[in-house]
Amino acid sequence: MPFTANRAAKRDPRLIASAQGMHYRTPDGRTLLDGISGLWCCNAGHGHERIVSAIQAQAGRLDYAPPFQFGHEGAFALAARIEALAPGDLDHVFFCNSGSEAVDTALKIALAYRHATGEGGRTRFVGRERGYHGTGFGGISVGGLPANRKAFGHGLSGTDHLPHTYDRERQAFSKGEPEWGAHLADELERIVALHDAATICAVIVEPMAGSTGVLPPPKGYLQKLRSICDRHGILLIFDEVITGFGRLGFAFAAERYGVTPDMICFAKGVTSGAVPLGGVIVREGLHAALMTGPERAIELFHGYTYSGHPLACAAGLAALDLYRDEGLFERSRVLEPVFADAVMSLRDEPNVLDIRTLGLAAGIDLAPRPDASGGRGYDAMVHAFNVSDLVIRVSGDTLALCPALIVSEDQIGELVEKTRVVIRAVA
Repeated sequence: MPFTANRAAKRDPRLIASAQGMHYRTPDGRTLLDGISGLWCCNAGHGHERIVSAIQAQAGRLDYAPPFQFGHEGAFALAARIEALAPGDLDHVFFCNSGSEAVDTALKIALAYRHATGEGGRTRFVGRERGYHGTGFGGISVGGLPANRKAFGHGLSGTDHLPHTYDRERQAFSKGEPEWGAHLADELERIVALHDAATICAVIVEPMAGSTGVLPPPKGYLQKLRSICDRHGILLIFDEVITGFGRLGFAFAAERYGVTPDMICFAKGVTSGAVPLGGVIVREGLHAALMTGPERAIELFHGYTYSGHPLACAAGLAALDLYRDEGLFERSRVLEPVFADAVMSLRDEPNVLDIRTLGLAAGIDLAPRPDASGGRGYDAMVHAFNVSDLVIRVSGDTLALCPALIVSEDQIGELVEKTRVVIRAVA
């Protein structure tokens, strides 16, 4: 089982049998509140009839079409819808199957662009400490979570990392973007001075670092990063696998912050988690640079058997219809302060060291036990599932809450009160 304590899980399995709306059901009939949108992905909730019907209809009409040298209407229709949501001249979409594949795709497109424009010496990538960019060799190399790479060799050569943006002493209990920390983007200038801009291909960051425990960007940080990249001719890639499709109140965090990156990686919410799908949105200039050579020649030697799978595209189109028709991105913006206030009510609970909120996402740091780092968080997850009828996400001793965009104010209250019970239970 992925990212799972397998031996413990086999002794005490946490099984889910069905889901609807904001809830899961277990094989023994218990109903659990889903506090993490599946895994940051079911933004429209579970089992929505419009998405289910679209998948069923597509399966009966066209189950699969080869993406190499052929296409199908659904892939082009979905690409057009995604492109229309993206800011600026992010006008082209390359489909894959997951966030991990999206990141590796973006890194390869960046390298191919440098090769095509005569800058083949620009091969170095810059990620960020505490960043998560999936589990491909490219993603773990630019990612800043040592546990994700320490068993797997050196990964990509020529990577460097910006410092993470979190300082508990200066940012504790922040709602939204913290005031302190924009200057940390200037560390890119140090990396440029160390390696020379002529060797650096691209910088990749999550607008909000999600998997490490919800780290919002400091005010002005992303804008400053964009400016430095522009000054040195460095590509900027936003990994919006978590932040895309409404989590922060907009289609993409790039829109929230008024920053247009050169590429956006997406996955998760694009289909509301119903069928695996990921992709990269690319600016016009990068795409145009690759469209050279003989017309019948392949321009980018990259892709996947299931790129733009018909069922995934049907689910994606239905999900985007839902987000639009039900105003879920706008709803997320309206609920953001309600959610923040509710989660911040936990600040005086035992062992709570910090709480961070942004959009419909929150990270709650619990004090680690002296003899077992991560033990309190693990026990919280188990207690939530087995006793409190709640599904939460943990990263070490940090609890993450990220309900679906359909969550009601009453359900926000229920989520927070159940979390309060869990925190007290593991005190």
